[in-house]
Amino acid sequence: MSDARPVGFFDSGVGGLCILDAFRRLCPDEATVYIADSENCPYGNKPAEEIVRLSERNTARLLGRGCKMVVVACNTATAAAIDFLRASHPDTPFVGLEPAVKPAALRSKTGIVAVLATQGTFNGRLYNETKAKFAKDVTVIATVADEFVEIVENAFRGVADPAAAELPRTWGPEVERIVRAKIEPLVNAGADKIVLGCTHFPHLKGVIEAVCAGRAEVIDPSGAVARQAKRILAERGLLRAP
Repeated sequence: MSDARPVGFFDSGVGGLCILDAFRRLCPDEATVYIADSENCPYGNKPAEEIVRLSERNTARLLGRGCKMVVVACNTATAAAIDFLRASHPDTPFVGLEPAVKPAALRSKTGIVAVLATQGTFNGRLYNETKAKFAKDVTVIATVADEFVEIVENAFRGVADPAAAELPRTWGPEVERIVRAKIEPLVNAGADKIVLGCTHFPHLKGVIEAVCAGRAEVIDPSGAVARQAKRILAERGLLRAP
């Protein structure tokens, strides 16, 4: 059995392209549709009600294009809206994101982990439930890094089709300065795991790792989300045959 319908992705901007890229590498036969809601980026400082409204609009657009699954490639939108989306579209599988607090806490040797995210993610149920369940024995440093979102959005500004563009691999000294100012205090505080809790942040993973210089592991959830999406497609008989 083969389902040729596309898999839909949306984010508040271009951050979720890292999820799309990971999924395309894992499932090269699948067709995809990506919505970058850059007009309303960032979602992280918006009220939950507005994020739900924007997420529903993005979902309606993807379903209108025949998508068989929707990947909410945005931590903030997942935190605010995924329960609503699943209840509103019970026949559509949804895959969301949450900061990888669990693996960070389990693997930390110092007992200190840092999470980089937006305020909207930190306010969400998923993050706080995961933290309460799996990180009660470690110190979690929650750090808002909205400036990272702006850096990545600026890198794609003016690009007609972000989903077809080359993902940034290198960044200049000014970006390194901004990243260092945010990351260095976390490492100095003893964090040995740094969780990228916003889909914009994996685009800066190389710079973050360079600043860490081996002192902390940077945890990128992109691959795990792609694997979860493939697993659900397979379970529901929705994979597209080669």
